[in-house]
Amino acid sequence: MKLLIVRHGDPNYEIDSLTDTGWKEAELLAGRLSKLSVKDFYVSPLGRARDTASLTLKAMGREAQICPWLREFAPKVRKPMEEKESVAWDWLPGLWTKELRFFDREAWMEPEVFQKAHVAEQARWVWKELDTLLAGHGYVREGQYYRAVEPNEDTLVFFCHFGVECVLLSHLLNVSPMILWQGTCAAPTSVTTLTTEERREGIAYFRMNAFGDTSHLYAGGMEPAFSARFCECYGNQDQRHD
Repeated sequence: MKLLIVRHGDPNYEIDSLTDTGWKEAELLAGRLSKLSVKDFYVSPLGRARDTASLTLKAMGREAQICPWLREFAPKVRKPMEEKESVAWDWLPGLWTKELRFFDREAWMEPEVFQKAHVAEQARWVWKELDTLLAGHGYVREGQYYRAVEPNEDTLVFFCHFGVECVLLSHLLNVSPMILWQGTCAAPTSVTTLTTEERREGIAYFRMNAFGDTSHLYAGGMEPAFSARFCECYGNQDQRHD
């Protein structure tokens, strides 16, 4: 089985849709995905993800199942030295690295700041729904891997958001999502690919073949939008800081 996790295009958050750049990105993405044989499509209920998916679905004459659990990861937390609440997955490096539990695949959800925001409950909901979906496609979670009850080479495509993408990956790869939230960057319309490894009959593990691939943008003469990134050097005042 192959899973493609797609981040939405360059967002216009004010109207929960895409910028002009985002629509161009989604068009190039559609040219890439429409060439594939896809078993099923799943999409976040939020507008920017649905709009991104719409061009691919139109090109293929297909529909997608709307999944509430694929919405952007919702918990709001009040981080140390910050006055306002913000998303659980965007921390300054000098803050989150001080909490060693964030590096642990199980203890990452224990700090008080996450307990108050019920982050663990939200993450477990996403994981449960993902496992239910995969079981319907023949792969049943068993401990830290999957039992290939009905092994297949189907391709499933998920249109969603960076925060929840990392929550999905943390479950499939058995790592703390904090490592993924803080240490990776998925540009708009980037594609992350995971393929099952089944070297023993009935035992499957998802191996990540590519993370945040934007080759379809370069093939179309576009560079990835900067909206997924922060300044590479503090002195770059034209790049995103806080």
